Amino acid sequence: MPADVAYFVIPGLWFAWLAYWVYAARDTKATERTESTASRLTHTIPLAIAGWIIAANRWRHGWLDGVVFDDRAAAFVVGALLVAGGLGFAIWARGYLGRNWSSIVTVKQDHELVRSGPYRFVRHPIYTGILLGFVGSALARDEWRGAVAIAIAAFALWRKLQIEERWMIERFGDAYLRYRREVPALIPNPFARPAAP
Repeated sequence: MPADVAYFVIPGLWFAWLAYWVYAARDTKATERTESTASRLTHTIPLAIAGWIIAANRWRHGWLDGVVFDDRAAAFVVGALLVAGGLGFAIWARGYLGRNWSSIVTVKQDHELVRSGPYRFVRHPIYTGILLGFVGSALARDEWRGAVAIAIAAFALWRKLQIEERWMIERFGDAYLRYRREVPALIPNPFARPAAP
């Protein structure tokens, strides 16, 4: 792939995902409970920082801008495939959430516990997909700073996940506790049978 085309592949995948995300956000249920602004900033700011670390083109921070893999072209291709797969997984999950979805931690009116589709494999497939997108972006960038960005993104998503888990337990009680026992949070268990919806 020519370098000038490759330069736009990863941003193009993220922008396409974001365009879908904005489009799909038009029709959601009314909000019953939402997290505070301070709580929201504890995960949105680190995610933005992680994205900037990977995306910044002028980066001169010693060993952090060092190349990781000898074959940068292969790293880019694998990274782009991971971004596409991860963001596709997040879109699949977003479709299954339907009108229950929100970009921030909320409980919707008539909120439903979704256990079908990708929610059979992980409890937070949108976060799994986004994190895979960060891993792919870091791999495509092929610099050590990508590892730092992944760690920051994982922390931010884990922080948000913890809030959601607490609220889902309060909302759904034993049904959510059973779901937690049966389905991992972020990384599918390749040896487990998918949970029944």
